[in-house]
Amino acid sequence: MVFGHPHQERIALNEDSVWYGGPRDRNNPDAHANLEQIRTLLSQGRPREAQDLAAMALSGVPESQRHYMPLGDLTMSFRYGEGELTDYSRELNLSDGIAKISYRVGNTTYEREIFCSYPDQAMIMNLTSNGSGAISLKARLTRGETNRYYDEIVQVNSSTIVMRGNCGGAGGSDFRTVIQIVIEGGSLSLIGENIVIEQADKVMFIVSAATTFRYPDPEAEAIRIAGEASNRTYRELKERHSTDFQALMGRVALKLSDPSDADRLPTDIRLSRVKEGAEDLELIAIYYQFGRYLLVSSSRPGSLPATLQGIWNEHMLPPWDSKYTININTQMNYWPAESGNLAECHEPLFELLERMREPGRRTAQLMYGCGGFVAHHNTDIWADTAPQDIYLPATYWPMGAAWLCLHLWEHYEFGKDRLFLEQAYSVMREAALFFTSYLTETNDGLVVTTPSVSPENTYLLPNGESGTVCIGPSMDSQILHELFTACIEAAHVLETDESFAGILNELRSRLPQPTVGKHGQLQEWLEDFEEAEPGHRHISHLFALHPGKRFTIRGTPDWTTASRVTLERRLASGSGHTGWSRAWIINLWARLEEGEKAYDNVLALLTHSTLPNLLDNHPPFQIDGNFGGSAGIAEMLLQSHTGVIHLLPALPQSWKEGEVTGLRARGGFEVNIRWREGSLEEAAISCNLTGICTVRVGRSIKIMDSDKEVSFIKESDGLVKWDAIAGRRYVISGC
Repeated sequence: MVFGHPHQERIALNEDSVWYGGPRDRNNPDAHANLEQIRTLLSQGRPREAQDLAAMALSGVPESQRHYMPLGDLTMSFRYGEGELTDYSRELNLSDGIAKISYRVGNTTYEREIFCSYPDQAMIMNLTSNGSGAISLKARLTRGETNRYYDEIVQVNSSTIVMRGNCGGAGGSDFRTVIQIVIEGGSLSLIGENIVIEQADKVMFIVSAATTFRYPDPEAEAIRIAGEASNRTYRELKERHSTDFQALMGRVALKLSDPSDADRLPTDIRLSRVKEGAEDLELIAIYYQFGRYLLVSSSRPGSLPATLQGIWNEHMLPPWDSKYTININTQMNYWPAESGNLAECHEPLFELLERMREPGRRTAQLMYGCGGFVAHHNTDIWADTAPQDIYLPATYWPMGAAWLCLHLWEHYEFGKDRLFLEQAYSVMREAALFFTSYLTETNDGLVVTTPSVSPENTYLLPNGESGTVCIGPSMDSQILHELFTACIEAAHVLETDESFAGILNELRSRLPQPTVGKHGQLQEWLEDFEEAEPGHRHISHLFALHPGKRFTIRGTPDWTTASRVTLERRLASGSGHTGWSRAWIINLWARLEEGEKAYDNVLALLTHSTLPNLLDNHPPFQIDGNFGGSAGIAEMLLQSHTGVIHLLPALPQSWKEGEVTGLRARGGFEVNIRWREGSLEEAAISCNLTGICTVRVGRSIKIMDSDKEVSFIKESDGLVKWDAIAGRRYVISGC
């Protein structure tokens, strides 16, 4: 995080494997012995007693998982000659991921360029000026407000220092941070813990870091990385970084309006103008790309997944531990990955899920006496699966791994990679296997999860008593319907496991069906309870609308009508007051094809839950709103969850004309769309696979393959379909 101060610069550093403490077995040894009693109390309508027992018997011991931590700060104190400081600017280029600060002091112009290079695994900062010998500064590494969260800083050689430390706690990782300096002109001195540079022409800082989470000798690794980077010129390092970054960011382009005077204004001023009621459609396009930038920057093959603050956390004990909250927040981080053409950025989540299997098996067996694997509403760097916190509305929820497994299926649906599915199926199957023994039968023959919760809401019994722990909340049945369906379809594709698919099919048929409640809303619990907080931030019982796909306007009109009522009731009571909740609401309205309401909530996300640098504000800062907001904007322009490529499904009137290129659709398609006066002008669909392509266009069209017109079948409700061939690009335009 580059703060960009001309005199006293601070660069906040993160390395994704710096977490407090080591792995532990936190499974409560008394869980299984008390499980049936908790279930009995719930079935008898005695939630308070069930919750009291659950708090003692089901909570992890100790109650909390490990937490994420910052690597530290690089602080820099600059000295200048005579003259006034003018012409200051600070920018972040989203296309190449380079931050830049420039200003003048007197007649001398100074520039700083900073980027974190994936190819070279280092942060590079280059300092230049147009004056000879004009760069003088003192720099040092610090960690924590009191600067006591490290062991020592030592000199490796005349141009390199290393910070040594341990992340703390039993079994905590060792970390090392290395700074190597390359200068032209002037002098470099290492004095104690300080880097002193006098009258240099150019200065390049190379920052590398490593921990024992990945390397047996992190110091040797960090020194190696810095040394190899120092053997390249700054120009080479910048080109390697830019080429890598642009290859990802350049896949998708979004234009919602022509350039305007606002383009010359700083982003924070543009955001302030929007808060005052001004329209700035290109700021929305920037916001969309900023979400993709954040994902590219925080989740790449070989990294850990993005946390609650991504890799931008600055607190030694961060809000909610900045770990993986898997009752929506972590999943939301990856909503834009597939549609936004960043499929490889999804991989770190899959790797964490794979590591969760072994501890999840132990949790399933010890806590519940079940096979398969299970996780609750949080996990950490060590893939801990025991319940987190003693927080009744969230802790005792056994659906975390089940939801995460749907990301595996989503990745397959977009790319149709059979080899990937062969690897992913065993994970999905094992998550489903847990529920074949965890589900319990009700008196009327349904199978339900118990105990569980509807994250993170509270219901009211007719006698006025409140409860959170419950039997069969709607979200659980919806997730299981999606998971069982994904496993059944995967087994069919792979031509395997027919008997297990049969078991899941039978269980799926006995899950509680979504029910419309007395207010016309979708019922959140097995019974039509009132809720203690009608404007609750979680809208868990609309999972099947988004990110699930069972609820569709044309396929399940009763359920989508009830979903609309649910959303309206939630919003009328103040829901959307957190950034991530507002982002979810955008996606829900988009799935309901309500373009104006989706756009109203995009504006609400910008005006109420976005910080001046465009980071999401829960409050405090929490990155899932950025990712969810980006996903929602894409969902307004293209949907494919029904097996149909739906062009411009939720286009608001104010987005009169625009263009988007490079969005992905399920089935192995890449889609470009151009529209004018609110109507489709042209779309181009590139096919990675041979098969039927079905598109919803809602108007008369023609389809061209190069210079040949393609014959297609026109169905009702605006659908057209044709035989698409891999490697071909089909252009749809009006007749």
